[in-house]
Amino acid sequence: MTNSSIKLVGKNVRKYRKLRNLSQEKLSELVNVSTDYISLIELGKRVPSLKRLYKIAEILDVEPYKFLKEI
Repeated sequence: MTNSSIKLVGKNVRKYRKLRNLSQEKLSELVNVSTDYISLIELGKRVPSLKRLYKIAEILDVEPYKFLKEI
């Protein structure tokens, strides 16, 4: 993944999380990761595994490919 793709994924995770009115804390609890991990994803500083990305997509009720689309 390129740096711009990583940042785009993070930006979209944040967008869909906020649309679902979930805090980083609640999302991290549902994904079973730390709040810091979710924060790093959203800041584009951490690349989630495909398994985690699919879990996040499932929780946020969004197709995983939408994380890679420009808003």
